[in-house]
Amino acid sequence: MYKASASGVEKAIANCMIAIDVAMRTGASPLMIMQNMVIIYGRPSWSSKFLVASVNTCGRFNQLQYRFTEKGMLGKVDYIEYKTTYDGGRKRSVAETKTFDGTKTMNIECVAFTTVKGSDKVLESSPISIHMAVQEGWYTKSGSKWTTMPKQMLMYRAASFWTNAYAPEISMGMKTDDEMHDIIDVEAEVITDVSEKVEREVATNANKTRIGLNDAPKTEPQPVVAPVTPMPEPTAAPPVKTETSDNNQTLFKNSGNPGF
Repeated sequence: MYKASASGVEKAIANCMIAIDVAMRTGASPLMIMQNMVIIYGRPSWSSKFLVASVNTCGRFNQLQYRFTEKGMLGKVDYIEYKTTYDGGRKRSVAETKTFDGTKTMNIECVAFTTVKGSDKVLESSPISIHMAVQEGWYTKSGSKWTTMPKQMLMYRAASFWTNAYAPEISMGMKTDDEMHDIIDVEAEVITDVSEKVEREVATNANKTRIGLNDAPKTEPQPVVAPVTPMPEPTAAPPVKTETSDNNQTLFKNSGNPGF
């Protein structure tokens, strides 16, 4: 994970940077972080033993304890299984309901609890049971350790739930490695090109709605306005003609009056 290989140098460098960043934020040794932190699909997660040890040694709480209760045979439990399919090159998860036959499996419930130092108040986690593990898909997942070491897995999961409820600063909001392996990520269809999404919506919804003649929008008749003829522009008056005598002393105006 942190060791560089010929095909994964960049991945190893990225994992080391994550571990160093977590060590700086927690004030812990980078080597200790690398030994107890598992990076799964680029997401950091703690080992369950390290998380329990952090709670027990933080000085605020007494040591975590566990209470087991047998709830009887599990019986038949419905759960949802997700299968990955490919549609046009896109990865999708399809949910399928199945039934687990637990008529011969004991439904064990586990609760993690402890007290704050100097107080008698008991802090309990949410109950974790085999029934929940089946419903969540943890128990039936391929390679699951729930079938081989159910009590140990119940303790780890109850401790993680307790830490998230009462001391999330210890885990920094990160899940344990077994939680990360049990989580089923349902990958939704992702379309990065907006134009492609619009084209698909148009192709899907085109011509689905027909508009009849009676459904056409009605408009009110508009009044007819007669065109306005523009007025001719006024023309300039003809220039006034003047005559001058030979000796340039008498001026005669061409006024059109023959008696002048």
